[in-house]
Amino acid sequence: MGIEQDIQQSSFRNEYQKMAINIIFTANWLNEHIGRVLSNEEITHQQYNILRILRGSEKPLSTLQIRARMLDKMSDTSRIVDRLVVKGFVDKNSCEKDKRLVDITLSKKGHQLVDSLDKFNAQIDELLMGVSEKEAVSLNQILDRLRSQLDK
Repeated sequence: MGIEQDIQQSSFRNEYQKMAINIIFTANWLNEHIGRVLSNEEITHQQYNILRILRGSEKPLSTLQIRARMLDKMSDTSRIVDRLVVKGFVDKNSCEKDKRLVDITLSKKGHQLVDSLDKFNAQIDELLMGVSEKEAVSLNQILDRLRSQLDK
């Protein structure tokens, strides 16, 4: 099904407008589907993103470092981290090198949660199986080029 049917719009100003709307629609569609997988664990995709970032880091990170690595740059990283602290998934400690900063690490409970969510990777991959690996590489290159052009 094409974007025209999905959003019930028969025409676009040009192919560039259609592409932009298609990217936005598809990103929202993916977020919704991934959110369904995460909702069973009572975490948001933003919280999962922070847990994933912390698991991949060899050392504690500050909220600024986490924010720089987040997919959603508009999120309130400190607020999301605080919610993860309350849930027991991350720990916050004073930074040894700079007392003005807080070190954030994945707790044991957080490691267990992220490890358990790894089983959902196959479900997420299934969402994308209609695209070949060659097409995925091409699409990634196009999207990277688009972002770099827009960041100028």
